[in-house]
Amino acid sequence: MLKLNVKNETSRLRAVVLGTAESNGPTPTVEEAYDPKSLEHIKAGTYPVEADMIPEMEAVAAVFKKYDVQVFRPEIIKECNQIFTRDIAFVIDDKFVKANMLPDREQEFEAIEHVWTQVPKEQRIKLPEYCHIEGGDVMLYNDHIFIGTYSGEDYADYIIARTNMDAVIAIQELFPHKIVKSFELRKSNTNPRENALHLDCCFQPVGKDKAILHRNGFLVESEYEWLVNFFGKENIFEITKDEMYNMNSNIFSIAEDVVISEQNFTRLNTWLRDNGFTVEEVPYAEIAKQEGLLRCSTLPLIRD
Repeated sequence: MLKLNVKNETSRLRAVVLGTAESNGPTPTVEEAYDPKSLEHIKAGTYPVEADMIPEMEAVAAVFKKYDVQVFRPEIIKECNQIFTRDIAFVIDDKFVKANMLPDREQEFEAIEHVWTQVPKEQRIKLPEYCHIEGGDVMLYNDHIFIGTYSGEDYADYIIARTNMDAVIAIQELFPHKIVKSFELRKSNTNPRENALHLDCCFQPVGKDKAILHRNGFLVESEYEWLVNFFGKENIFEITKDEMYNMNSNIFSIAEDVVISEQNFTRLNTWLRDNGFTVEEVPYAEIAKQEGLLRCSTLPLIRD
């Protein structure tokens, strides 16, 4: 049995589910695009191909091996995008929560059944159907749970609105001892530079007390300001619109002083090193074209 334990984003990682780019399927049609960034690349003929994405994911697997992290992989489903394991489930403390996501992604969850069944039954949680949530919107910070959401009346019009207020309430009820704080995210079906698909597309804690933030990702200025005050201005790396588009906030922590980051994130990686982090750089620019990066393709199970 797996002894799940995840209380924050940065404690020493011991076990993780890493997605796979194998048998990723053909390039989606314009109608099949889930987000504006994928749509942009489908139209431009630059949508990433399996042969380019597999080595990117294996580079991450190699870093995990270097740090002696136990890695689980999904079972391969033919012709199915299984890169973004963060969308399909997430761990809070010792609970494994199945995400309620877009219905046509249900089989992605079935592919990690071998991990799910290693968790004691009473620690496996399936939320009611009306609670929409994906792991990219759930950010843990010890006694806080930060959740990205969208509560506009036009929620149903946005394929990129993935977490609703019903889910926020459900999480608060499941974890009454935690402080649950929700943040309204800016959504756009058509402009990837104006769309925060998930909370981790515009915010992520790093180290003990630092954070990466993108102001425009937040719909409500006061909620952004709350985060600035919470971490302190001097501890925040503010990313530009282009850096958000390239997913600079979507790196992944192996420990409080070790992060995996994309090799092209020059400004961010310099800041991290200047602040005492070891930065393990990997190529991930092809996968990033699908509006997801390192945090999106990992599902932490155990942190110290």
